[in-house]
Amino acid sequence: MAKFLGPKLKLSRRENFDLYLKSGIKDINLKCNIKKLPGQVNLNKIRLSDYALQLREKQKVRRIYGILEKQFKNYYKKANRLKGSTSINLLQLLELRLDNIIYRMGFSSTRSEAKQLISHKLILINNKIVNIPSYKVLLNDIIKVNNKFINHNIINFAIKMFKKRDKPNWLNVDHNILQGYLLRLPKRSDIYFNINEQLIIELYSK
Repeated sequence: MAKFLGPKLKLSRRENFDLYLKSGIKDINLKCNIKKLPGQVNLNKIRLSDYALQLREKQKVRRIYGILEKQFKNYYKKANRLKGSTSINLLQLLELRLDNIIYRMGFSSTRSEAKQLISHKLILINNKIVNIPSYKVLLNDIIKVNNKFINHNIINFAIKMFKKRDKPNWLNVDHNILQGYLLRLPKRSDIYFNINEQLIIELYSK
């Protein structure tokens, strides 16, 4: 699937769920009726098949993390090869993406913004520029904003908005020096949005 370039609120309405694609400066419920499909009837009147439910759950998670279908399926395959629960492995791999870590640390207001910061070489890993949003962050990695951009408007605004968000207790971040690192690997309980990852596993297991 190609990158979606339309209004981001439509995606959240399509999934009947806040996909965290906007900065959060204004409550999404004040912007639109998230319980109603764009241009269609109320979701409560629609009965979905098991396959449709599985597909919608996959689309929801894929859009939260801003990942295209081929890449998302590759994450599933990798998660399936790892020891332990495939569903937990999948979510952990997604959470450890650099763009997600930048968002979780509060250096960006959205994951889409995080991708831009990384692509524009604003982010350092262990004092080296990393411009790959999908880079997998490791436990010993030190993530830091390039000193040249410590007063960047996007970053300063994101830090202000960060106060309104849940603070990940598996990350250590110092906004005074714009630096952070992993305290531990994320657990399922650390992922606060309401998703049923098992439906995704059932979809890909067919």
